[in-house]
Amino acid sequence: MLSIIIPALNEEKYLPLLLESIKKQAFKPFNFVQDRDYEIILADAGSTDKTAEIAKKHGCIVTPGGLPGMGRNLGAKIAKGELLFFVDADAVLPDNFFKKALGEFKERNLELASFCLIPIPKSRISSFFLNIFYNQPIILLESALPHAAMGILVEKDLFEKVGGFDEDVKLAEDHYFVRRAVKLFKAKFGIIKSTEIFVSDRRFKTDGWISVGIRYMLCELHL
Repeated sequence: MLSIIIPALNEEKYLPLLLESIKKQAFKPFNFVQDRDYEIILADAGSTDKTAEIAKKHGCIVTPGGLPGMGRNLGAKIAKGELLFFVDADAVLPDNFFKKALGEFKERNLELASFCLIPIPKSRISSFFLNIFYNQPIILLESALPHAAMGILVEKDLFEKVGGFDEDVKLAEDHYFVRRAVKLFKAKFGIIKSTEIFVSDRRFKTDGWISVGIRYMLCELHL
């Protein structure tokens, strides 16, 4: 069984897009041992809009959340799946995402994986920045310096060994998680090449590409 875990706060605008993209996916080829193929858990950090209502209408399990690291941990705590997929609420999954991602995950004998990101709406500027400053580097550094953002696929046993996401880390807790998993537990990590995740460019528009770039560059140096 696959547990899809979404940390969220006031995501009524973007969440329906993600949930609809999940409903379009094909799960049957993977022969999960459980009766249900997947479950969706929304860890709600106290939304004041219709986020929780939308999640329930789409059949999600809604549980209390917090900052992203805490929300993911609380979602994983009640997850029934042997595989966990953490995804941000403003992401959208392309057609056949799980068919390709889980197929490659199994074929490469991975325990932990992440994905390249495609901006929506697509533009030359956003595509350029994501490709040059994120997608290409994470592929080149796949073995030497693991990265993971917006989407993480991990075996639940490994997640529990690592102790989940460090809730004291306020920025790039996802990168820190995968690096701990690889360093401390020799987890087999990889960037999935057969599919990507569509992500909203709202944070870049709000904060500015240069500001976001500097912030994450300093974060990389700190890590």
